[in-house]
Amino acid sequence: MLKQEDYKQHISEQFNSELEAIKNHLLEMGGKVEQQLGAAVEALIAGDSGAAEEIINRDHEVNEMEMKIDDECANILARRQPAASDLRLVVTVIKVNTDIERIGDEAAKVARQAVKLSEESVSPSNHVEVRHIGSHVASMLRKALDAFARLDVDLAVEVVKDDINVDREYGSAMRSLVTFMMEDPRDIGAILNEMWALRSLERIGDHASNIAEHVVYLVRGMDVRHQELESFVEQVEQSS
Repeated sequence: MLKQEDYKQHISEQFNSELEAIKNHLLEMGGKVEQQLGAAVEALIAGDSGAAEEIINRDHEVNEMEMKIDDECANILARRQPAASDLRLVVTVIKVNTDIERIGDEAAKVARQAVKLSEESVSPSNHVEVRHIGSHVASMLRKALDAFARLDVDLAVEVVKDDINVDREYGSAMRSLVTFMMEDPRDIGAILNEMWALRSLERIGDHASNIAEHVVYLVRGMDVRHQELESFVEQVEQSS
């Protein structure tokens, strides 16, 4: 089983520094995206188009961070030719990097819906579903990043379990919003925008779950993607 101290045993201090740097840069990027997600949800709820536009305009910053981390990983692979746990770390960083960037994209999509909703009449749902699911997926993202930082498989498993609950909440929210549209067709435009925002939030939950699965790969060397939850949990428990 991989532990934090395993990354501190290299002959080359420079190699240690490079591995720590890519981890820290990834967590910095994750923190930035986490802030953007929270701000996008708040902008939608508050009808704050100015705050939403700012989030959209700053999405390029996350893209630039993603490219920088990819370059760092490519340089390590080319120059250091890492093996075993070091190789798993670099591969995991590359995969998590992609998921974090996509979460940033989805946060920007929520912000775009916030701009559109600010031009509509007040939503009959009062954004209850956005508030609830937004809070849930933000918690998932935070835990997934913590699991990566601490190499915590138990916390990663919690995130994967949470994603099942988010999927259920998303389905329930969609049914509720359809009911609002049926009751008053004048609300269709606003409700559709809210549905698109919720779709982005649900996708963020999926990406947070992906990050958690990558943590399991990093720590245990197991590829647990595309498995049913029970099989996933059983395999993780058997490897502990």
